[in-house]
Amino acid sequence: MPKLKTRRAAAKRFRVSGSGKLLRRKAFKNHLLEHKTTKRKSRLTGVTEVNERDAENVRLMLPYL
Repeated sequence: MPKLKTRRAAAKRFRVSGSGKLLRRKAFKNHLLEHKTTKRKSRLTGVTEVNERDAENVRLMLPYL
């Protein structure tokens, strides 16, 4: 049986928490930040959990997590 390949793009974007949940960065905080309010940018900071509907697809892309 051959080894499964990890999707490298997904490996750079997702990680697993200690309890096994998938974590991701929040979107919309890369560029064009000048017109966004400080409050909005603050809310976009940090990581959040991957939605349960997307989690299965992410796990398929990351077979060894």
